[in-house]
Amino acid sequence: MEDAFPRSERWRAHVRSLLPIRPCGLLTRPADLLTARRLASRLRADGVSFRDVHRLERTVSDLLVFQLEGEAIQPPLVVKYPRSSRAATSLARECEAVRQLTLDDRLDKWWHLLPTVEMCLLEGRLPLVAEGRLPGVGGDTLLRRSPELARQVAVSALQAVGELHRATGHPERVTTQVAQWVHPHLDVLAEEIRWCRRGPGAAALEALRERLTRGLAGRTLTVAWTHGDYHPGNILLSEELGTLTGVIDWATTSPNGPCAIDSYIFVLTLRQQLGRRQLGRIVADVVRRGSLLPEDRHLLAQTDVPPPDEDPDEALLPLLTWLWHVAGNAAKSARYGRSRRWVLSNVVPVLNEVAAR
Repeated sequence: MEDAFPRSERWRAHVRSLLPIRPCGLLTRPADLLTARRLASRLRADGVSFRDVHRLERTVSDLLVFQLEGEAIQPPLVVKYPRSSRAATSLARECEAVRQLTLDDRLDKWWHLLPTVEMCLLEGRLPLVAEGRLPGVGGDTLLRRSPELARQVAVSALQAVGELHRATGHPERVTTQVAQWVHPHLDVLAEEIRWCRRGPGAAALEALRERLTRGLAGRTLTVAWTHGDYHPGNILLSEELGTLTGVIDWATTSPNGPCAIDSYIFVLTLRQQLGRRQLGRIVADVVRRGSLLPEDRHLLAQTDVPPPDEDPDEALLPLLTWLWHVAGNAAKSARYGRSRRWVLSNVVPVLNEVAAR
């Protein structure tokens, strides 16, 4: 297949695959500031200046994000500008998900944790989404500053998402749900990651399909509103107490999802952040051992997910959680699938362990 492309094109693709996955903001900042100024003027035609633009950044998922705050701007806004068609699609999903969540009367005690979509303007030359700024600091930022708050943060986050699941969930035999929970996400990996399309990668993907399909069929799980990517970077917390003040990035949410994955992804990504290891290597270790670490089991005891030690395949839900996370990333941005570093650290170790079992 590679022979069908010119050598120069293959070389450029190889170089891109070795570059850091995060954009370099220093190189693009002047152009990004001009774009932010134009976006701000679209929202507030009067009195907006460069000093009203704060915390400007490009994200891995092809968004330009900044806060718009000043004397003439009330309430303060978080503005998101999609830099690709994928990012625009992701923002459209997020706007619709937040709309549905705020219309769900079962969540009246949860609404204060949701962003308010002030504008969703995704047509034209300057598409954007503007949300009311929620209070608090990002969970990943707080944990970098104060890692001693990790347990307090985890308990607050897990208990809050548990309330979401209890309010909207019900136990269900999930045989009919397995196809939509597993197959589309595997298809994303096969489409976005070259290693998964042939040879050992394709065989490992099929081994994972078989393991998840067989393991989930006939099981009873709680089906509920599921965030889908509930990690420390997608929550906001009070800096003093470490209590939850907001939940963001609802692009991968599902009203009828396997809600246990929200708790699992939080516990696993918390270990990723504190241990500075890639998620794929952490999940590969779970598959190799056939069990979670005792500390992770203890954290999950704060939630209402099925106890891991009652599961005949304790790696099953971590694998489903990992699949939703990496497929969600790969679908949001082509940066992930074409990054050799990301694939080797987050995809290959897990699939190799699955294939070896």
